[in-house]
Amino acid sequence: MIQGTGSNVGKSMLVAGLCRAAYRRGLRVAPFKPQNMSNNAAVTSDGGEIGRAQALQAKACGLSPIVDMNPVLLKPETDVGSQVVVQGKRMATVKARDYAQLKPKLMEKVLESFERLKAEFDLVLVEGAGSPAEVNLRAGDIANMGFARAADVPVVLAGDIDRGGVIAQIVGTQAVIDEDDAALIQGFLINRFRGDPTLFDQGYIMIEQQTGWDGFGTLPWFPDAWKLPAEDALDLGSSKGGGDFHIVCLGLSRIANFDDLDPLGQEHNVRLTMLRAGEVLPVDADLVIIPGSKSTRGDLQFLRQQGWDIDLQAHVRRGGHVLGICGGYQMLGRKIHDPNGIEGQAGSSDGLALLDIETTMTSEKSLSETTAVHVESQQEFLGYEIHIGQTQGPDCARPFARTGDRNEGAISADGRVIGSYFHGMFRDDAFRQAFLQKLGTKSSGLDYDATVEAVLERLADHLEAHLDVDGLLALAR
Repeated sequence: MIQGTGSNVGKSMLVAGLCRAAYRRGLRVAPFKPQNMSNNAAVTSDGGEIGRAQALQAKACGLSPIVDMNPVLLKPETDVGSQVVVQGKRMATVKARDYAQLKPKLMEKVLESFERLKAEFDLVLVEGAGSPAEVNLRAGDIANMGFARAADVPVVLAGDIDRGGVIAQIVGTQAVIDEDDAALIQGFLINRFRGDPTLFDQGYIMIEQQTGWDGFGTLPWFPDAWKLPAEDALDLGSSKGGGDFHIVCLGLSRIANFDDLDPLGQEHNVRLTMLRAGEVLPVDADLVIIPGSKSTRGDLQFLRQQGWDIDLQAHVRRGGHVLGICGGYQMLGRKIHDPNGIEGQAGSSDGLALLDIETTMTSEKSLSETTAVHVESQQEFLGYEIHIGQTQGPDCARPFARTGDRNEGAISADGRVIGSYFHGMFRDDAFRQAFLQKLGTKSSGLDYDATVEAVLERLADHLEAHLDVDGLLALAR
């Protein structure tokens, strides 16, 4: 199990690289994360949803993702509450204070999923969440040491030197955790070193002496990490690429499934900008994307607080295009109704009125991977739906796509405003090329899937060159 000294220290990338390294050794390997907190989810082959990082790790193992790889997924809807997804299905929406009461029941599900993976695979590589040093959360823990103790899994602690204070991160973790928890930790590694790693030799030795733990290496910064699907909103860069065609995505407070942007950000002809709170929509934007959201009405209010509703109206008047995906699609309409308070307080909100549609939230969640045909280009693509709510209205008569005999999405009369529930469609190279061409620019010929595969290979090479991978894998029981 790879645990970290904090959130976003690179655990997901480390596990993905180790998965590919083990896979290349001929092992049947699977990833596992007991509890994840992310609004960036993936649809699984067995009809559920898990964190995007575990889907990437499954790919590194040569597998399709399944719900057992991430049995508990928390999807924040407000500052104090999250939707709880258990073995791929929504169980409840709970406040953070009440979540602890669910943990004993959830631990049963976590161990159940873990045992199934253990029975099927040669090796299971586990990713922790946050940090075991959060000892105030240790009682009932299912994400870090609570799981490791219950499942008797050896732990390696990863520290992030890029954020500074890595000696204190690792030594301090040992100082605050329970002795029995510390006994499970077999060693540490240093992640994200920039420059000459030998400059840290003295610090590395100091950590070994202070903790008594073995070091498994110092891993230099991996510059291609941005080309892999990110799960944490902290990984969203402000700008990618330097092309002439400018795509701007609104950085919503509850942004969800933002890996929709990854293939666009790697197009050489595209400049992709993530607009932050308080920033003004650039006047040179060609396409504005309103992404998915875990709290559509809440993020609609957030959008207005930034003045982006006014910016969008001006953008459309200048002849610009707008694409709303999932929650962003719902925001484009005239009204969003939530009579039962599915996403928050019951009621209705005025939308942006850029599409003549209305959405009503329902308790039933659409969760499926689907092949569809883009109506305008007649190009087929594979996407996935992961949303609540039903949308209808006059603009739905101009659908974005068709799947079988069903119309999907909506387009404004002038063709400049587009809405769709489909995530993941830009991973399809032919569709992405057709979509960009319709907007007046060309695709660079990017083979996105091949790029991800190549980066996973380079990541595994990177770990093999700088870490004791054989020693890490030898820890497995």
